[in-house]
Amino acid sequence: MSKNLDCIFRPRSIAVIGASTKKGTIGREILHNLIESEFNGKVFPVNPKASVIHSIKCYSTILDVPDAVDLAMIIVPRDHVINIVEQCGEKGVKGVVVITAGFKEIGEEGAKKESELLEVVRKHNMRMIGPNCFGVLNTDPKISMNATFSKTKPLNGIVGFLSQSGALGEAILDYANEIGLGFSMFASVGNKADISGNSLLRYWQDDPDTEIILLYLENFGDPRNFTKIARKITRKKPIIAVKAGRTAAGAKAISSHTGALAGLDVGTEALFDQCGVLRVSSVDDLFDAAQALSNQPLPKGDRIAVITNAGGPGILATDAIVSLGLTMAQFEEKTLKHLRENLPVVAAINNPVDVIASGGPDAYRVAMDACLSDKNVDAVIVIFVPPIVVDHRAVVTAIAEVIEKHKNNKTVLGCFMSAPDVVSGSEEMTKRRIPVYTFPESAAKAMSAMVRYRKWIERPKGEYKSFLADTDRVESIIDAGINAGQEILVGEDALNILDAYGVRPAKSSQVKKQADIRKAISNLDFPMVMKIDDPLISHKTDVGGVVKDIRSQDEAIKVFNGMRKKFSLPKRPFSGVILQEMVGEGVETIIGMNQDPSFGPLMMFGLGGIYVEIMKDVAFKIHPLTDYDAEEMIKSIKGFALLTGFRELLLLISRCWRRRFCGFLSWFPISRSSSHLMLILLLSRTKARVRKLWMPDLS
Repeated sequence: MSKNLDCIFRPRSIAVIGASTKKGTIGREILHNLIESEFNGKVFPVNPKASVIHSIKCYSTILDVPDAVDLAMIIVPRDHVINIVEQCGEKGVKGVVVITAGFKEIGEEGAKKESELLEVVRKHNMRMIGPNCFGVLNTDPKISMNATFSKTKPLNGIVGFLSQSGALGEAILDYANEIGLGFSMFASVGNKADISGNSLLRYWQDDPDTEIILLYLENFGDPRNFTKIARKITRKKPIIAVKAGRTAAGAKAISSHTGALAGLDVGTEALFDQCGVLRVSSVDDLFDAAQALSNQPLPKGDRIAVITNAGGPGILATDAIVSLGLTMAQFEEKTLKHLRENLPVVAAINNPVDVIASGGPDAYRVAMDACLSDKNVDAVIVIFVPPIVVDHRAVVTAIAEVIEKHKNNKTVLGCFMSAPDVVSGSEEMTKRRIPVYTFPESAAKAMSAMVRYRKWIERPKGEYKSFLADTDRVESIIDAGINAGQEILVGEDALNILDAYGVRPAKSSQVKKQADIRKAISNLDFPMVMKIDDPLISHKTDVGGVVKDIRSQDEAIKVFNGMRKKFSLPKRPFSGVILQEMVGEGVETIIGMNQDPSFGPLMMFGLGGIYVEIMKDVAFKIHPLTDYDAEEMIKSIKGFALLTGFRELLLLISRCWRRRFCGFLSWFPISRSSSHLMLILLLSRTKARVRKLWMPDLS
């Protein structure tokens, strides 16, 4: 897999099929860019209507080219593409990049054409980028290939960029040049008919020239495979992604809490989080993070110092740092003393350090040296608003020299609040690999991405737990429900499934008629809860279908008769109730699972009861979960403090779980998939202690 895309990114010869003599056309620009980039290989224009293009001999068809061809760039009308690719197969071409549009992206007719195109590619054992794409490039001097129709000559660097949007290609390459960010490779994958994002991730995983991977995605072809690949890569190389379509209409939620709360984008968020991909919200943020990660060492912690010469930007930086979950560093006393003695009296010496508008190179030198020497500081954001009365170049030089003195052992990001050409000496920062941003928020976001990545690579990998279960019993319950025409399982059936997986809810008994109450009560302890046992009622409390704190047989009979009267309808007979021992302590929690059509089983944990209905304080992750994922999921909810405020967290969770299973899991969507029961993984991290408390036979 590490070499199978060399035909695309490291070809020895390229044919441009559809090369044109007319300037400004895609066929002309791609040929021109290959020549302009000084591609280290042979180039063959192909066009039956020309004998010479760009001073190079032109061939009528790919079959007329006398030499072997590794890669064919195809820029011909859509209806000719399949025949051209067939000819490429006959010629022995190994890779094709189909620039031409008009395939799957336009609808059913185009999708059929794309399917036929892919058949030809597979028949000849070729690899294909596209169709409907912007092209590819490799800036390695040994290859030097720009096979795009961009007007911008890309810089050489360490960033691999995958874009699903061809339209963004030109803007991406242009902006990267503006900020001095170089690419190792770039690929516009278009419709991803053959080579997908996963294919490129595998290719770049071991590529020595690619140290950072940027992704612009609009959809996932195989998200489960993406997770496996990305998990491996992000331990060695950061992946930063923009995923478009956060609010795409048409996302469907099933009738469970999990589906309703999942919303439109939670699967993507959970996927990226679990495989260490740094998700950002915009292309600007994508490049900001890439600048920081490609030029500066990772901060050893999240304690940030801010140095500024203006109060407003310092406040903006502080707000951004705190809101992003980072910490404003608390200086050591010796740092404060040094700043107090060496800065003007009116300067602010507590973080953020304000050297004031008149603060020149000496003031910045003092502040930078103090902060970089402080053991309580992990990283510095240095802000410079260029006043007229200060020598800009001297300030920039002072900042750069202090960083050099400390041998770059701490992360430093710059923020020069002006156009780059206004601050004299800005190039000094670039030369010393110190990223400079225009606004404090951008620098703070980039710093946050670096801290997030450090936490990911230090994060334990965790283990995937397995549990013994009576799967035959589960299958028989589900089969019986399906044969009975049920759509969901409720009451005893749902509780029996939980029991088969070693989950022990509070003791209960099903009651269909009043005469059964005495027998049911004999096996249970007071106080009790009575719940309507109706598969069509998901929210029992909302319709008065739950009565708590029943303390006698007479009271149970009275409540039963009241429910029978309330829930008996002419066309729908009374379904009975569940009597269950009442658990009176703890905080309600909820555990759920939704079968997402793209991502598979989507797990949910959060506070239950009114918290889940009103506050929606829940966390999501994608199956399978490691024990560390489960623990992280529980700790990530905003209301986690409610759980930790009790005598013993595990005892609390166990009680809540028993209680909540009686309500939330009193219905259970019918499915043959055992992944429903992966809910128990949410406490697998603490399995041993939980067993002692309330699951004596949990395997």
